[in-house]
Amino acid sequence: MAVALLDNFLDYLSHEKKFSKHTVLSYKNDLSQFLTYLEKEINSSDLKAVSYLNVRAWIAELMDSGMNPRSVNRKISALKSFYKYLLRNNHITTNPLQKIQGPKTAKKLPVFVDESQMNDLFNTLHFDDDFEGQRDRLLLDILYQTGLRRAELCGLKEQDIDFYNLTIKVLGKRNKERILPISLDLKRNLESFLSVKKNEGLVNSVLLVNKKGKALKESEIYKIVNKHLGAVTTLDKKSPHILRHTFATHLLNNGADINAVKELLGHANLSATQIYTHNTIEKLKKTYKQSHPRSGE
Repeated sequence: MAVALLDNFLDYLSHEKKFSKHTVLSYKNDLSQFLTYLEKEINSSDLKAVSYLNVRAWIAELMDSGMNPRSVNRKISALKSFYKYLLRNNHITTNPLQKIQGPKTAKKLPVFVDESQMNDLFNTLHFDDDFEGQRDRLLLDILYQTGLRRAELCGLKEQDIDFYNLTIKVLGKRNKERILPISLDLKRNLESFLSVKKNEGLVNSVLLVNKKGKALKESEIYKIVNKHLGAVTTLDKKSPHILRHTFATHLLNNGADINAVKELLGHANLSATQIYTHNTIEKLKKTYKQSHPRSGE
């Protein structure tokens, strides 16, 4: 019964909430783990029989196993969503998650690449003149100039680019579309790449492809970004998402309105964007300490 309800919930996430495959798989793994725990501890997977104490004991077991608080909170969030669904559809009458609070997590500022290092990436670093070299440079340029998520970049198609209006259409989370502006410089780079792509005989509506004309996978995009960022920065993390952080931080550092940055990033809530303002505050503190005669420096 519990497995059938879980399957129904996952279908709801996929088809009604329009969650990505990756997100749905994450929910499935977390909730399946909870059902396995119930079988072991109370010898039943009856979701009606679950109490507040059962959930709290599961959380304690996760913490004792050494799992970090962020991962534990993700599992709790998945379970809360599941039980809200069950309650809304009259599969249960009480919600054992109502009083559950997750462990506190240390707040980390988003990591980003300095502006000088990004200038080195595009103005100093050598890219080969062949198809892959031009593609890699364009890939990095798109990520830095638009703040796209890796999955959004994978799905970007040639017809999504409006060269006349200098915009691109992006399909974001939950199939939500947004229109982003692009610079004249990026427009020229896109036109140059499409010309090379055509000359190579690579016919694919997806913008970024490999030498065989197949759409780049997310893992391939990660490797390209990791390789080239590694040449200009010593950051531990050198992923496509770091360029998204960099995009947002540089905009705010240069005076962009936070609500505009929220729309550019495709965030549903302003709170998700506000974390980047902390980097701006840290920059102001640094400037103050370096410049004010009474700062103590």
